[in-house]
Amino acid sequence: MNNPLLASIVEEKLARRDIRATSSRILVLRALMTTESALALSDLEAILPTLDKSTLFRTLTTFAAHHLVHVVEDGSGLAKYALCSDDCHCGEDDNDELADLHTHFYCERCQRTFCLRGVPVPIPALPEGFSVRTVGFVVKGICDKCSGAQP
Repeated sequence: MNNPLLASIVEEKLARRDIRATSSRILVLRALMTTESALALSDLEAILPTLDKSTLFRTLTTFAAHHLVHVVEDGSGLAKYALCSDDCHCGEDDNDELADLHTHFYCERCQRTFCLRGVPVPIPALPEGFSVRTVGFVVKGICDKCSGAQP
């Protein structure tokens, strides 16, 4: 890593989630931190050609188990992985998971998926006896870059 500040942030994020900082984990986390959209396993394979698919998958599984990333199912048929915010506690406790829910946006033009952390997920009223553990909410359309409406 050429940037000592980024290296320090990456190692701190891993330590905060009690994940040992191996070279593979550092590379994967750095890739996730330097993109604005969620990444599929195939995206990471293209970005990190020195890591094999099984290493990438094991790394992402570890990250998800330690709540460093969350898995986004956006309807594309590919699981995508997005960094959790530093204050996220998704699923650490049975009662926490709903507190960290946010909307995801899938761009039909560039096929990227974005976390929209400021857009709350609607929680539907359920019949008696049903309980919500998690909700997946994906809005589909055209992102700001593809529509030309960049801020």
